[in-house]
Amino acid sequence: MNRFAPTPFVKGTRVRNNLPRILVSCACALSLALPLTAALAQAQPATPPAATTAPPAPEAATPGSAAEVKAPDAAAKKGADALDNPYGIEALWKNSDAVTKTVLLLLLIMSVGSWYIMIVKVLEQAKMNRQAKAAARDFWSAGTVLQGAAALDAKSPFRFMADAASNAVKKHDGLMGHVPLNDWIAMGIQRAVERIQSNTQGGLAFLATVGSTSPFVGLFGTVWGIYHALTAIGISGQASIDKVAGPVGEALIMTAIGLAVAVPAVLAYNWLVRRNKAVMDDVRAFSNDLHAVVLGTIKHN
Repeated sequence: MNRFAPTPFVKGTRVRNNLPRILVSCACALSLALPLTAALAQAQPATPPAATTAPPAPEAATPGSAAEVKAPDAAAKKGADALDNPYGIEALWKNSDAVTKTVLLLLLIMSVGSWYIMIVKVLEQAKMNRQAKAAARDFWSAGTVLQGAAALDAKSPFRFMADAASNAVKKHDGLMGHVPLNDWIAMGIQRAVERIQSNTQGGLAFLATVGSTSPFVGLFGTVWGIYHALTAIGISGQASIDKVAGPVGEALIMTAIGLAVAVPAVLAYNWLVRRNKAVMDDVRAFSNDLHAVVLGTIKHN
């Protein structure tokens, strides 16, 4: 049997057993309260009718008046909810001068440019990795260098190197013919490799510039904002916490924004440089193999 089942029954039994005591206590309290109330009523002077009728006035109010009483409270609550933060970024933009707005726009341009370069470079590097796999799969299985180059994508850097090697062989005449063929082909392939490496470095200089300068740009905005905040406080003559916290806090936001722009740019720069190194290792390995294949093809012919 459940041991918790009899609990309501026990409570009900206790209430019924104590009922006489409760009734006796209430009767005693009532007998003592009635004479005291009568004595107070005799000792208190009669109040005018207006005073007796004044308290029921709120109960006799019409529904329209009750709505009017509640309306100001709702309006006040709604106004408190809709109150703008006087210390936020929006207030910083509205209350700032041309210099502060210029700094904010400059940091915005830096941030947008950094994220754009990050996304574009990641896509380019992923594409080059796919092209490296395609070159390893399709180029070396072809019969000739020209056939292998035709099997690659027209925009592939590996096809660019193959075409450079073929053009070096074709243009080995005239004054260029005095250069040894081995060196001439190596020079043509090396120029192609340097061109590819230059393309992979595009945009990284911007990330490095943003990572190194955006904290100082934000710091300049902070110094400028604190200067104007202290000037306003000096003019007003009030240095209380509510007068200092807002302007100085808004100025410090500039430093936070500068760091928020710099940190992703620095991390992205280091990461993309590492990925470029891996891509260029594949490019240099292909160029060395291509040089050996082209020289071997010429010797056999």
